[in-house]
Parts: sequence; C-alpha cells; structure tokens
Amino acid sequence: MAVPSLPDRPGSAAPDSAAGIRRSLRTLAEADVALDKDRFLRSLLRVLTGTLQDVVGVDEASGFVSVVGQSLGEQIDRAYHERLGDEPFDRDRVAAVLVDLKRRIDGDFFVIEATEERIVLGNRRCPFGHKVLGRPSLCMMTSNVFGTISAENLGFAKVELQETIAEGAQGCRVLVHLRKTPAVDELAGREYYRVGPGAAESE
Repeated sequence: MAVPSLPDRPGSAAPDSAAGIRRSLRTLAEADVALDKDRFLRSLLRVLTGTLQDVVGVDEASGFVSVVGQSLGEQIDRAYHERLGDEPFDRDRVAAVLVDLKRRIDGDFFVIEATEERIVLGNRRCPFGHKVLGRPSLCMMTSNVFGTISAENLGFAKVELQETIAEGAQGCRVLVHLRKTPAVDELAGREYYRVGPGAAESE
C-alpha cells in the first residue's frame, strides 16, 4: 500500500513533526483497518437510510430510496441497451439482466422461475452485505431497479419482496409480476410501467 506523501511547502510542518507523521503513515499503511472505499460507501448508505427511517419512518424512507432506485434502473437499462441493441429485451433477457447486474455489484441472485406471468428470483448474498440488516428501505433499491428495467422492456411489472435479508431471512425471494390481473392487484408490492419509447402502445 502506497504511503501518502506530505506537501513540500515551507512551513507545512516542522521537521520533527513531518518525520513523526511519515512514521505514523507507514505504520497505518500496514495496519489492517477495516476501511476501504466499498466499506465506506456501504456504511454511508446504512447510516443515511437509518437516519431517514428514524426521522421520517420506514415508509417515507423507502419512498426516498425508490426515487433513487428508479433513476438508477433507467441508467442501468440504457447501459445494457447500449451494448445489446435498442430493441426491448424479451422476458428471458430481462431475467438474465436482473441476475447479471446484481452479480456485477457483488450480489448472488439467481432465477427460480420465468414464465409469461412472472419472474421469480432468489438471492444468497446482498450487495450491501451485513449493512442491509435492519434497513428494509434499502430493498426499495432492488425493487425499483428490477421494476424499472422489467417495465421498460416488457411494459409492466409489479415487484413483490416476499423475503429479504434486511428483515432477517437467510436469503431473498423476489417476484416480478409481468401481467396486471385482479390477483396481482391484491398483492403487496410496487407497480411499474413503461415510460420510454413504446409506452403508449403498452397501455
């Protein structure tokens, strides 16, 4: 690990102090401190969502996270289309994209079922690690990213978070419903609709 250097400016540090700081920097560079960019960002998200949950409640905090998740979902969808073509993805490609995007951010999602009515996914590892425990509002990130990508390509999606690691389950079970039916209307979850090109045709 590289040791940061001190600025070489007159008066920046007394000679004895500079030498002491350099020795401390060398010691710290070799110390196994549990801090890096990834851990910092995960901790930041945990603290932010925890503060939101404490101040405005889980439902309101989930709403704030949902706005972020939808924007991220749109960006991720565009990124995949830039590489794979402009045409809307079919159900199987959508299911593969949902698994792949989580893999890229250190999740461990997998497809349990994929039919015309729904895509069912399981998950063995959350991208947020243990930082997600007690932070169910963070699950809205998954709901909105999955829902936005599915709806943009298939016209409609309703995401049902049946089980989540955040709420103490061993893994996650996420249902992405692809057909709006009276039975689906009764289920808990968030609905998503296509807002990009072709939105009018899907209504």
